Amino acid sequence: MIKENVRKILNELPEHVELVAAAKEKKPEDILEAIDAGVKIIGENYVGEAKNAYKVVGNKALWHFIGIPHKQKHDFLRKKTLEMFDMVETIDSWEIAESVDQKCREIGKVMPILIEINSGREPQKSGVLPEAAEALIRKISRLQNVKIMGLMTMGPRFGNPEESRPYFRETKKIFEQIKKIDLPDVEMKYLSMGMTNTYHVALSEGANMVRIGTKIFGEKAKC
Repeated sequence: MIKENVRKILNELPEHVELVAAAKEKKPEDILEAIDAGVKIIGENYVGEAKNAYKVVGNKALWHFIGIPHKQKHDFLRKKTLEMFDMVETIDSWEIAESVDQKCREIGKVMPILIEINSGREPQKSGVLPEAAEALIRKISRLQNVKIMGLMTMGPRFGNPEESRPYFRETKKIFEQIKKIDLPDVEMKYLSMGMTNTYHVALSEGANMVRIGTKIFGEKAKC
């Protein structure tokens, strides 16, 4: 079923769009099945789960961190963790960016990052507020061992995917504004927006990276 799900999604996605398989709480065997079907990027929310999966899967795919660094700071900023991940999609503060830069300097790595935008301005969620994004990007761009590669947003959760459109549209606007500034060492290449329920809307608003979990792996089993 996982292979079939992946193939259906890949067939409908435009060629320029990257698929991130959100593997939260998924078994390594399920992740391997998704990779066998064509998934090239695995997204992990939790460092511990990522490490366990990586022991089995290894470098058969790229690994993106899509969780909240602040809540896992102790484990997230370990050298072995940063060696494992190929991109961090959820940088939203100078503090985290500087810490990643320092650790990556020690291991001789430049970490590609996306700046997370709190497009819904929700106090309970991570992400930099839209109006503060440019200043943060300018500051982080001076770091040598992280490289800003674009933006990411979650947006508020709605039952109707169409209600997410204004938040995706605002994030795309910021994306284009930063691109026009043409900051040194900043490459506005990826716009990561949309999940299982909203990725069609996100694509229509300019996303070129989508994070899909449930539509690949199925619903989480209920006890």
